[in-house]
Amino acid sequence: MSRAALILLAVALGGCSFLPDYQRPEAPVPSQWPVKLGDGGTVPASAPASDWRAYFTDPHLQGLIAAALEQNRDMRIAVARVDEARALAGLARADRFPTLDLAAQRAASLTPADLSGTGRQLNSQRYDINLGIAAFELDFWGRVKSLDAVARANYLASDYARRAFRLTLISDVANAYLSLLELGERLDLARATQKSREETRSLVARRRDVGLAGDLDYLQADGAFQSARAEVSNLGRSKAAAQNALHLLVGDVKTLTDGGKLVSTGAISDLTAGVPAGMPSEVLLARPDVLAAEQKLIAANANIGAARAAFLPKILLTATLGTASRGLSGLFDAGSGAWSFNPVLRLPLFDSGRRVDNVDLATVRKNIAVAEYEKAIQQAFREVADLLAAREQLVEQLRAQEANLDSQGRRLRIVDARYQGGVSSYLELLDAQREHFAAQQSALAVRRQLLSTAASFYKAVGGAAPTANPG
Repeated sequence: MSRAALILLAVALGGCSFLPDYQRPEAPVPSQWPVKLGDGGTVPASAPASDWRAYFTDPHLQGLIAAALEQNRDMRIAVARVDEARALAGLARADRFPTLDLAAQRAASLTPADLSGTGRQLNSQRYDINLGIAAFELDFWGRVKSLDAVARANYLASDYARRAFRLTLISDVANAYLSLLELGERLDLARATQKSREETRSLVARRRDVGLAGDLDYLQADGAFQSARAEVSNLGRSKAAAQNALHLLVGDVKTLTDGGKLVSTGAISDLTAGVPAGMPSEVLLARPDVLAAEQKLIAANANIGAARAAFLPKILLTATLGTASRGLSGLFDAGSGAWSFNPVLRLPLFDSGRRVDNVDLATVRKNIAVAEYEKAIQQAFREVADLLAAREQLVEQLRAQEANLDSQGRRLRIVDARYQGGVSSYLELLDAQREHFAAQQSALAVRRQLLSTAASFYKAVGGAAPTANPG
């Protein structure tokens, strides 16, 4: 083997060096959360994603989530994007292998006598059957391999993006359902309050008729009734909007309705299985959106290899092997074999700096991808830290709110008894009623926020949240 051939072989075997080695950037976040919830074990970074049916335990909510995963149009688009990326990755991988074509053709021509060298009219024809390779690039420098790696990474990024959207959809359906339940319970309270204040207004009217109350008491009772009536209308409008939002997420109204009303089962306090007591921040590396950002970084890294390989010669092979004959019957006779071999070497000489700029562009895009990957981790860390902090405060807030509700309920009973006995004024009773109604509404809102935190936590940790006692 000649020295030139040995050099060419050594360079070819070392072609993979044009693809930069990928190294995952260090996570720019602390290893532990700023907030810890009680005592509890930690979850390893490789913990498998929990099934959402085990996390969201309300049967009707499970039905809504299942319907959304099947019917939601954005989910269908995300799945189609993955199929598109998979097809593109297949096309890129196919470029690494030669394409074989079988071609059969007949060529016929008629040359006039005054143009032929013999002075006679020439009538010629030719039949060919060939198996050929057209313009196959010998990937000595890893350019096609790098492009294949780019397409594969983009496909994986789209698949992780689909998984991230799936988690978002599950969380959004749960939160929309929680909001709907909250508004439903608040609307029931408002209707009960409206009925109670209507009865109180009637009582005050009778007391006024016998001289035990004045016009001012009646006007105050009527104003309280009208206020409750307005709140019923306001909550009814909000509930209808929440129901429409849930319809949009689920994507199929027929599966949600029963006589024009949303079917609702289960208590608002029994919807989720809870939030784990402890979890290391490394679990964020398994979040689908973080994995998608990493795959985009891998694609950007591979693009540098393709850009570098463009500086080197490109070798293209075109070859055919077959049979040829002047007549169709002689195609497979002895001596009719035919072949052609046409290698082409293209060496870039001058392109006004285009290849240099392509390398610079690929390098800059990799730097951008690194920053986006680190940002994705930081964003994920913030989401979980916010939810942990919110849960800690919401638990305490709910306890205080429930204690306030109990106090306001006892106060209302005492003031009502005093009013019935003629000891307290109606203004004092009205104030107690308002404070008790506000405490009821606030307790429901805080309870829904606490449950929404648990629903959002499932998405924030990428579904890798194990079941735990919420404490």
